[in-house]
Amino acid sequence: MGFLSKLFGGKEEGNTAQNTGEIILVSPMSGDVISLEEVPDPVFSQKMMGDGIAVNPSEGKVVAPADAKVLNVFPTKHAIGLETAGGLELLIHVGLDTVNMKGEGFDVKVSEGDQVKKGDVLLTYSLELVREKAASTITPLIISNGDLVKQMEKHEHVKAVAGETPVMTVKIK
Repeated sequence: MGFLSKLFGGKEEGNTAQNTGEIILVSPMSGDVISLEEVPDPVFSQKMMGDGIAVNPSEGKVVAPADAKVLNVFPTKHAIGLETAGGLELLIHVGLDTVNMKGEGFDVKVSEGDQVKKGDVLLTYSLELVREKAASTITPLIISNGDLVKQMEKHEHVKAVAGETPVMTVKIK
């Protein structure tokens, strides 16, 4: 069972979708893609929640990095959990210490259980407000159930366009 399922008490369901294969994740935001190790928060930089990449955003919009189901929308609106067809669980965490903003400046466009397509807008937010009130605007994209990952290739240190630029190529066991 993946981290998000445990965190939110979800049930492990038999995945009838393909359990093997390759998933290309595109950037959930426009901005500069950086390595997780560069994120100024040990929870992410030390991969306590899982491996992935991060984006230093240039605009306050988050899109789906792949076709997926919305697993969780955090009550504070700063983070969204997704599950791809292959069972990969993704966490998009907008900014650092944004939980303290209690949703201020965030506008979530999806609900738990929604099916989204790559590039669909998940949420919009005030980048200026996050800059002002949070520790950082840097946004990690984490694979929270890394036990499913056979191989991962990251595309870091590129300028990304939300919903278009590939940031991770993941082979699933």
